[in-house]
Amino acid sequence: MNIHPLITKTEELAELCERLAKSEFVCVDTEFMRENTYYPLLCLIQIGNEEEAAAVDPLANGIDLAPLLDLLCENEEVLKVFHAGGQDVEIVYNLTGKTPHPIFDTQIAMMAISQSEQIGYANLVESWLNKTIDKGARFTDWSRRPLTDRQIEYAIGDVTYLAKIFPKILNKLIKTDRGMWLNAEMEKLADPSNYANDINQAWHRIRAPGRNPQVLGRMKALAAWRETEAQDKDIPRGRIIRDETLADIASHPPKKQADLAKVRGLSQAWRENDIGKRLMRVLKNAEPLDPSEMPEKPKRGAPLGKEGALVADLLKLLLKIRSREIDVASRLLTKSDELEALAAGVRELQILEGWRYEVFGKDALELVEGKLAFAVEKGRLKMTHIDDVANGDAMVHAEEADAAE
Repeated sequence: MNIHPLITKTEELAELCERLAKSEFVCVDTEFMRENTYYPLLCLIQIGNEEEAAAVDPLANGIDLAPLLDLLCENEEVLKVFHAGGQDVEIVYNLTGKTPHPIFDTQIAMMAISQSEQIGYANLVESWLNKTIDKGARFTDWSRRPLTDRQIEYAIGDVTYLAKIFPKILNKLIKTDRGMWLNAEMEKLADPSNYANDINQAWHRIRAPGRNPQVLGRMKALAAWRETEAQDKDIPRGRIIRDETLADIASHPPKKQADLAKVRGLSQAWRENDIGKRLMRVLKNAEPLDPSEMPEKPKRGAPLGKEGALVADLLKLLLKIRSREIDVASRLLTKSDELEALAAGVRELQILEGWRYEVFGKDALELVEGKLAFAVEKGRLKMTHIDDVANGDAMVHAEEADAAE
């Protein structure tokens, strides 16, 4: 494979992207820092196929990333391959308002061909290529320049290894006929709405202090204000005010700015500084939360009752058995809350549709309806239909009767 020197010029990047645009797929990874900024600071982009790879320096003076971003977001002929690519996709969205498409995530794909829930990249490389990745540069400060040869080599490895692994994973998906299982998951990863930053929805990230419309209205207003302040200053939102402090102010709003000095988590300066004045103005203008936005009332006690909770436990056991039998991550099939809903009588569920119904949902429904039971055969737990058990018992009784005669 041809590994190019670090790309720092637009012309070099454009030439690389022109060649990569003829590929069936490209592997992509990014290095970024998000500790001190509101949006992640993109520090390095690695991209390559089976023939060539390069690291691109987005911090290089005068470089224009347009050729690369066009390849990722506008070229529908080239598949973009990531591993655990959520944060990488978020960065591209922040730059363009679009997401890479079409997209393939090897971490998600591994859930369809193994019981790996969230396999890390190092383990992926070791399991498929029998290679150990040097993790020495893992926690480096990618924003510092110049980058060392070791840093660049480490970073490019994230796409060169992936370019070798992806065809192997794809081949196994084809052999097992499970590629279609992943279509919805990949589209979800590429859905731009997952990365849109609506400041009026920011309050949902904070643990709601009850269901009082006045309190929640203040929390919504304060959370939106905090997003704006953090964006303007380009610092993490927690540097403005922490979640716990924001929720406390929403629940017990100070009557005057001087009282902000008494709030745990705020400094004495808030009693007279400009940001304190802006906070008080937000509190004054906050409206009660609209009824249509009120969170659902939490259920008290065991929502399923004792018997329903036991049924949900049996469904979770069935999920473990089936995941082991077909060698697939249970998380790809369903989640606990969906099993609890099934036990509670809900039938409009994802596991009762499409391929999930065929490989798991059908048996789960039969278990709930009393048509399926657990059995032990040669020390292993398995599922059996009630009709089969009944027929087996009848045969045993018949044999006993014959013996008695």
